[in-house]
Amino acid sequence: MGYILGFGIKCAALTLVSAIGIATLSGAVEAAPATSTIDINIYGLRSTKGNVLVCVTANPRFFPDCGKDPKGLKTSISARDAANISFSGIAKGTYAVALVHDENANNKMDMAIFLPKEGFGFSRNPAIVAGPPKFKAAAFEVDAAAVSQRVKMKYML
Repeated sequence: MGYILGFGIKCAALTLVSAIGIATLSGAVEAAPATSTIDINIYGLRSTKGNVLVCVTANPRFFPDCGKDPKGLKTSISARDAANISFSGIAKGTYAVALVHDENANNKMDMAIFLPKEGFGFSRNPAIVAGPPKFKAAAFEVDAAAVSQRVKMKYML
């Protein structure tokens, strides 16, 4: 009789653990964040030379150069193929995009005194007065399955 009682206790403990495990798994599935895609349509490139450097960040401290942002998304794509770029698996939030048309493919924006020699662009196409825009001027919400930004490249020289 003690054996049956022991067996019954073990079964009850196993059932309790299984129930907790199932509850934890179903809770994890519900808590998984929904992700989105950011589609960037680039227009106004003055040539197909070099690359387009793309930087996407949710952190205002790392805008417009998100090179040191550990969570920033960065890529370089041939200018010939840069009309449309997509980033998927993006968590919902507020983001900003910065682009550089790196015509000589040296992975940086070249300057002539204080003016950029190469093209640039930002999400929401904010007006450029003196220096790059603030994060807030280029920021947009990612709150749907897909969000798109149409970015016009600008050239100072």
